[in-house]
Amino acid sequence: MTGLHVPSGVPSDAPSDVPSARPSHVPPCVLTVDPGLTDLRAADHLLRRLAAELALPEDTFGCTHLLRDGRPRVALSLTTSAEGCRERLAAQGYEATGGAPDVVGRAVLFPGADGLTGTLTVAELLSRSAIDRVSVLGAGGSPDPETPLVTRDHVRPQWQRGELVLTVMPAAGGRLTPFEVPDPTPCCADH
Repeated sequence: MTGLHVPSGVPSDAPSDVPSARPSHVPPCVLTVDPGLTDLRAADHLLRRLAAELALPEDTFGCTHLLRDGRPRVALSLTTSAEGCRERLAAQGYEATGGAPDVVGRAVLFPGADGLTGTLTVAELLSRSAIDRVSVLGAGGSPDPETPLVTRDHVRPQWQRGELVLTVMPAAGGRLTPFEVPDPTPCCADH
């Protein structure tokens, strides 16, 4: 699906030399919501809840962004073709500002995300979603398109230089799995 989306990580006022995939139909609305969350799981849940409550279309990108401006927290960005999104967010008590906070958002909502479950080949993952590329942690180049990828039903690609990239790591049996785990152990959990 390469070329069918606008990175939500690219601010709406970004210079034209910022690399990005340019679709024939550019979604008109790029917004940031800063709900004051400090946890990625809570941010993921809020993005999914907002998408459902606002009935956002399939072409929506919802990303998390780590803000470190004196008060570390997780902001959300939405890139959507839905009309009146800012007003509908305001009606739910969220202040939305124009643009995205940075160009490196972590995508939670993206076209095809809901179909990335179970085990797929790298080629299937790329053909079924807006993900542009798969990168194996610690290895150069791209994995073989026929390599099985165990999604664990948790696929969180990130924007890198205008491409939506899923970072994966080797798993047992010659398979791959996304680097980000669905239920990470909190730091210092055993202390």
